Amino acid sequence: MLDDLNPEIPRAPREGRSKPESRAKKEREVHPVVEREVPLGQHQDRALSNSVHAWLDGELPEAAVRTGDTARDVEFWRGVTQRMEQSRRLRTPEHVEAQIMAALPHHPPQHISPWWRRELVITPVAAVSVGAALMALAAAATVLLVAP
Repeated sequence: MLDDLNPEIPRAPREGRSKPESRAKKEREVHPVVEREVPLGQHQDRALSNSVHAWLDGELPEAAVRTGDTARDVEFWRGVTQRMEQSRRLRTPEHVEAQIMAALPHHPPQHISPWWRRELVITPVAAVSVGAALMALAAAATVLLVAP
């Protein structure tokens, strides 16, 4: 029997049996995952020996480390390595890969930073035209100020 101790899930009264449809519905419900912080170092009663560290670094052969107290550590790290190799061989199902690719944007973002933070690039043609416009504006201002 599985006891679900989450108080946020509504439960059917204990009297009588629950319907199979409601039980299946409860099993399909998505519940938030509770995150817990597990402090490191408090539950560890001993540290890895230097020989195990040397074996993990590839400096010692396994036979030199697989003696006495270090045998348990060697078995643990062999198991970790084996599980990592299994994880590396796993393939994402095609339908999941298709969903991921469909969710990606089809075009790169146009402007990531605001315009005042972007680099200002002026072409020679733009610089000449801005200079000519400023000269024309200065000439017009001079004519207006000098004329009585």
